[in-house]
Amino acid sequence: MKIVLTGSLGNISKPLTEILVKAGHQIILISTDPNKQARIQAMGAQPAIGSIQDLPFLIKTFTGADIVYCMNPLNFTMRDLDAWDSNLDNYIRAIRQTGVKRVIVLSGWIAHLLNSVRPEKKFETLQDVSITFVRPGPFYSNFYHLKDMIRQQRMIVSNYGDEDMVAFVAPEDIAAAIVEEINTPAVAGTKVTYVASEELTCNQAAQIIGEAIGIPDLQWKAIPGEQVKQGLEATGVSPEVAGLLVEMQANMHNGKAQQDYYLNKPVLGKRKLRDFAREYATWYHQN
Repeated sequence: MKIVLTGSLGNISKPLTEILVKAGHQIILISTDPNKQARIQAMGAQPAIGSIQDLPFLIKTFTGADIVYCMNPLNFTMRDLDAWDSNLDNYIRAIRQTGVKRVIVLSGWIAHLLNSVRPEKKFETLQDVSITFVRPGPFYSNFYHLKDMIRQQRMIVSNYGDEDMVAFVAPEDIAAAIVEEINTPAVAGTKVTYVASEELTCNQAAQIIGEAIGIPDLQWKAIPGEQVKQGLEATGVSPEVAGLLVEMQANMHNGKAQQDYYLNKPVLGKRKLRDFAREYATWYHQN
């Protein structure tokens, strides 16, 4: 099949490209960085250098595709959430104009609960298209962003934590879930696929990370959202994105994220947090 992927050589799209190329599919990988062109070609994929904000580019790239995989990367410093959200409008227009019949959308396990943006709702307006919303839980790789907090405060703080249950996920397991979805016959309309690697309370996750890096009593504390927002802004996150992140975290703390997840619980992926923690510890002590 001819499959168009977004996400450049990111944590999900890179392993996804490798698996699909090995399976014999024709892969077109979108990247904004021309310097990645040679690496993409070396993987056996066709690079499409351009931006998802460029509608004519998207239309050209989607033409003739059997499947498109859409993601909308979050820029932590952006001030205009509407402009970021409009990237999804470009996807919708390109899908309509090119007649693509199967779409896989990287969403999130709280995407359907947000008020500030409604990423899935836009795709639901497409007619005669098979759409799968892939809803992963929080990525293991998020711990990379917490290095300074852990070093300085010797704890993790957010507006979820303590005994809140989180469906953590490895990007490699998301890639595997997308491949499984591609290999599953399409169904009319929309469907939701959750992806998780390991279900842990925040305290359990903190203990695993803490033991790996030499802070065995590392804790994960839930604090008020306004304090989290102020802390994010102090690290350079824009007020708009900080507000969105706090809204996401609130739905993990109040239990709403877990409700639909448990009703549609996936088979857990292969990569557990202890596997990631060993790599994280090496990185943590080198940076």
